[in-house]
Amino acid sequence: MLGDARIDATIPTTDLDRAREFYGGTLGLRPSDRPARGRELMYECGGGTSLIVYERPSAGTAEHTLAHFVVADLDATVQDLRGRGVKFEEYDLPEITTVGGIATFDDFRAAWFRDPDGNIIGLNG
Repeated sequence: MLGDARIDATIPTTDLDRAREFYGGTLGLRPSDRPARGRELMYECGGGTSLIVYERPSAGTAEHTLAHFVVADLDATVQDLRGRGVKFEEYDLPEITTVGGIATFDDFRAAWFRDPDGNIIGLNG
């Protein structure tokens, strides 16, 4: 039942205007035509998915990845976002080591950055 259902990522922010500038401006996400519900922003993403950013005082406190974008060319996407001012996380941990902001695993590669609230967003491809 749920395996066929649409799923949207939801990320908190303490400042909707700053989030709008980052997600819409820096990341280049398209605002959704769907009506927002209260103090939130909605962006249309690939494959009929959406990213919802909503206002909450405790935004940025999660220590894990809140959403992942699956991209066709990870290197090009990282380079493009760096050109837009996005800083990628560097990890040197037993389970994750990045080189130039990108971690390589057996079957995929990934990179992570933080939004202005400190929320962790991932890319993989």
